[in-house]
Amino acid sequence: MTGSGSSPRLRRTLGVGDAVVIGLGSMIGAGVFAALAPAAAAAGSGLLPGLAVAALIAYCNAMSSARLAARYPASGGTYVYGRERLGAFWGYLAGWSFVVGKTASCAAMALTVGAYLWPGQAHAVAVAAVVALTAVNYGGVQKSAWLTRMIVAVVLAVLASVVVACLGSGASDAGRLDIGASGGVGGVLQAAGLLFFAFAGYARIATLGEEVRDPARTIPRAIPLALGITLVVYACVAVAVLSVLGAGALGRAEAPLADAVRAAGAPGLVPVVRVGAAVAALGSLLALILGVSRTCLAMARDRHLPGALAAVHPRFRVPHRAELAVGAVVAALAATVDVRGAIGFSSFGVLVYYAVANASALTLDPSPASRALPVLGLAGCLVLAFALPATSVVVGTAVLTVGVVAYGVRRRRWAGGGSGAR
Repeated sequence: MTGSGSSPRLRRTLGVGDAVVIGLGSMIGAGVFAALAPAAAAAGSGLLPGLAVAALIAYCNAMSSARLAARYPASGGTYVYGRERLGAFWGYLAGWSFVVGKTASCAAMALTVGAYLWPGQAHAVAVAAVVALTAVNYGGVQKSAWLTRMIVAVVLAVLASVVVACLGSGASDAGRLDIGASGGVGGVLQAAGLLFFAFAGYARIATLGEEVRDPARTIPRAIPLALGITLVVYACVAVAVLSVLGAGALGRAEAPLADAVRAAGAPGLVPVVRVGAAVAALGSLLALILGVSRTCLAMARDRHLPGALAAVHPRFRVPHRAELAVGAVVAALAATVDVRGAIGFSSFGVLVYYAVANASALTLDPSPASRALPVLGLAGCLVLAFALPATSVVVGTAVLTVGVVAYGVRRRRWAGGGSGAR
């Protein structure tokens, strides 16, 4: 199943609770604090329908991913599923889409930390956050799961205080009058595509398949649990913030949750919300680096990335070279990129990734009942990907094309040299 049968295997230490927490740390950190405002700007009063569409497509993807992960409990997620079910090219396309999309997402989360903790030095703080969390991941996945559990607890407490403050104040004049025009079907779909960036965290559970105990049982339970909890949290927060800001003001907000508690008459909560946002982004960044490094490990085992990245640390049993490489690239991006642009680019790459996951799930069972969710998920991913802002679509397509060309060049070299690499 891998291109390197002699490499050490990762240690299976994660149970259902650990896997759910890792998924929550990624999803909740990314969505509430990074994607809500641009989604409101796109959809206007259609924000909640956009959230529902994103959740529906995410559910389809989650079910496809869970079925595939139970059958292929190895690091790499859809990279492995596409390779085994559809062929080497489709696995590579999924892996490339995930790595480039989620690397951009890592940079966005790191910059979110910087923007909330020290706006004047956001890039420097972002780089420091990447270095620190790469060091945590290097020490072993169990340490990462423990830290993520603490982060999720803090973030959920902060979000609960936001919901109570907003709903307890009653709808303000802004919430009643500044409803905002609907963005129409196109706006709702664009908002759903941007919000999908927030729901994609359950992929981390699948990419950690080689480190999960009893994966055939654990992964199918952990993925829908994490997704369901996240949807409830998103819906509560979105309704609460809309009740005091309205869709128009929410779409213009730089720090929407902080603005909401201020408008709700609880300015004392603003510093708490800012710290909570930074902590949430740290949790998301921690889980993202985990997922990207494991996909790099799987691709390196098959020689789609440098073989040195397939090394597993003899003591910590983690892909330490892949983690260091990912950390270095993310740190470089965090020093230069823009947060909102990274969200759109990341969404495009991840939607392509899940399109391959759904196509792979279609090959598992020919019965119409089993194919319904993968068909809906595949169609939904493609529609949302091309409903994103034009810049995200153009840049995303260009980067994926570069990866496809690189794949073709390598295949010709392998064919010419008689290599059996996959």
